[in-house]
Amino acid sequence: MNLAQELTNLRIQAQTHLSADKLTAINQATEELRQSGIVNRSLKVGDRVENFALPNAVGNTIELKQLLAIGAVVTSFYRGTWCRFCNQELRALQEVLPEIQAQSASLIAISPQTPDNSLLTSQNNSLTFEVLSDVGNHVAHKFGIVYQLPESMRSVLQDFGVDLPAYNGNKTFELPIPATYVIAPNGKVAYAKVEPDFTKRLEPTEIVTALQTLRY
Repeated sequence: MNLAQELTNLRIQAQTHLSADKLTAINQATEELRQSGIVNRSLKVGDRVENFALPNAVGNTIELKQLLAIGAVVTSFYRGTWCRFCNQELRALQEVLPEIQAQSASLIAISPQTPDNSLLTSQNNSLTFEVLSDVGNHVAHKFGIVYQLPESMRSVLQDFGVDLPAYNGNKTFELPIPATYVIAPNGKVAYAKVEPDFTKRLEPTEIVTALQTLRY
């Protein structure tokens, strides 16, 4: 089963536990985000990525330029350990990690949550790649993929027991939309997938194909 089918099954399962009001709020927020133009404002193929350094799940600093000195870098932005769709994607990425590394590439996942919560993500999903904390979304802002969670969605998360300020260590209610970038060793975006719908993600096999066809 591919990731798309797994996410579809998860979405169907989640919808059975949602009231009509909550489902309407989610769909409306997703459509408003799609219409906001955020995808058009995000980094595109050919754009240069500024160097950044972020703490990993155990507090060590990981710097982009050091990874690029080895090879391409696959960067996956996700919402947090509380997001079931994100966890499903991260587990799928873990499965193709050997194929990514076979292309001399690195894989990193970035969310706005605190390092302690990044550690939780890594442990709960048995991840062996770097899970980085971008508290305040400073790096995600540079990629142009940050939005503020609307009030309607804040109440939905609260009803599910998700205390976003506690997870992220601030009260901005900002999140990155799911996005995957392949950054070539020259620091430019070689492949990009930015998706306003949090229930949809890039198929990991497409990442491997992008790396195999990378020219720089």
